[in-house]
Amino acid sequence: MQTNALILIIAAIITGAVVPFQAGANAALGRALGHPLWGTLVSLAVSFACIVPVMLLTKVQAPTLANLAQAPRWIWIGGIVGVVYITGALMLAPKLGAAGFIMAVIAGQMLASIVIDQWGLVGLPQKPVTWSRLAGLGLIVLGLIVMQLQALGLKSPGSS
Repeated sequence: MQTNALILIIAAIITGAVVPFQAGANAALGRALGHPLWGTLVSLAVSFACIVPVMLLTKVQAPTLANLAQAPRWIWIGGIVGVVYITGALMLAPKLGAAGFIMAVIAGQMLASIVIDQWGLVGLPQKPVTWSRLAGLGLIVLGLIVMQLQALGLKSPGSS
């Protein structure tokens, strides 16, 4: 493995490591505000308030809005997906726990990622499904099941 790839993987792991904190914090925010959707709105407003100073400090140029007319319509789903994820985290993480929620999220992400790669959707390169990729997905789903045995009403090995 190249050093650059290792650095990218470590950066992705660190990026992923902050997600359970987001889920828990947003769930508490939703409870404090009285409804998960208020938690979602405030979380997104805080995101906006955090990114604007970064953009100003790094002198990011204003976007070229003329290009939007030629862009595919699906580019707008990012914001919609953000709302779905944050609201889902607010509502599900307290019920599933951090590990259960994140494991289910990862299983869903991997399933969707394999579909996206297979057909090169949302502007990403096409990468065909292989048996090894399906096996990896299967292991993730198996891990989800094992981590959620108790929640599923099944007994885990070694429990009485």
